[in-house]
Amino acid sequence: MSIATALVRGRLARTELVHEAVETALDRAGLRYANAVLLFLSDHYAQEPNPALHEAARVAGCLQIDGCSAAGLFTENARAMSEPAVAAMVFGGDIQLKHAMPGDEPVLSFAAPGGLDLTWLERDEVRFGAVASDSDGQGPFRVWSSGRVQPGGHCGLAFGGVRLRLGLSQGARPLSEPQEITRVIGNDIMAVAGRMALASLAQALPQLGQSIEGMPLHLFMAGVTHGEPEGALAEGRYQLLPILSANPDNGVVTVPAQLAEGDQLFWAVRQPDAAEQDLRLMLDRLGSDTLEAPAFGLFFPCLGRGPAFYGGEDRDLALIAERYPELPLIGFYGNGEIARLNGMNRLLQYSAVLGLGYL
Repeated sequence: MSIATALVRGRLARTELVHEAVETALDRAGLRYANAVLLFLSDHYAQEPNPALHEAARVAGCLQIDGCSAAGLFTENARAMSEPAVAAMVFGGDIQLKHAMPGDEPVLSFAAPGGLDLTWLERDEVRFGAVASDSDGQGPFRVWSSGRVQPGGHCGLAFGGVRLRLGLSQGARPLSEPQEITRVIGNDIMAVAGRMALASLAQALPQLGQSIEGMPLHLFMAGVTHGEPEGALAEGRYQLLPILSANPDNGVVTVPAQLAEGDQLFWAVRQPDAAEQDLRLMLDRLGSDTLEAPAFGLFFPCLGRGPAFYGGEDRDLALIAERYPELPLIGFYGNGEIARLNGMNRLLQYSAVLGLGYL
């Protein structure tokens, strides 16, 4: 096996953790040196990551050290949420990882919140990945490629010697069928199907046996379909938008995206059971037309879809392990997810992106 992972925790963010993580991954892969290393560091390293990057390059015997800082890291065998930690995946054999050039795809993409350049994000090539995170949202956030911190706050990487299959799970329970937005100004939804937007949401809530009063808005989402509305929910052709605010005086619901009259919208609620079922369906779709086992996995769930969302256990990781026992897997809980949806690269929330690599 030319691919393996390791995760190491400690009390302090020291380069010794990096040394141990990379060395352990090399040993597990049966490698003396690596062609490339995916290296994720807990946010404790974000203030000054360069010593950690230099140590990873020294131990791995290569300069292709890529990744970012994050509030929670994991591999197939371990998880770290609040303590200093290092997660590494090493690649050897014929596998290469390099700076993406025009025409390369899919492109593994990492960005800091301040490095989300829409021109970069919306280029033609298929992107997948996530946004760096931290424990309090204040930063600093760091992204690195080829062993160097990227001043622009983003990077794009292309694999060689690997075929990638990509999956996206958005995992919310629909509360209504798609309906036309009949009045909107920017990101303020004013009316849906001729009814005030907040009244439209309230009309969907009896499915939960509750009323709008006192409901935690952060659990609700506005879903915008892509393509024909019929079948869009079953086929995953939609984007979920968090509800930023709801004004009971004028019935306006505000979301973090510019919408247009005529867009098709449905209301949804974030629920652990729905998220788990959606991930299961995504895994079914990824494996529906191949009997070949993947060689590794890259998984990027939202920070809001981690163990706390599932009541302590990360059911997403458990499902992947159930489907692909002993699959080398690495990832982190991000500030947002990058995925291709309806022919365009998009920044998503409360979602999970999976890339499976085949040799």
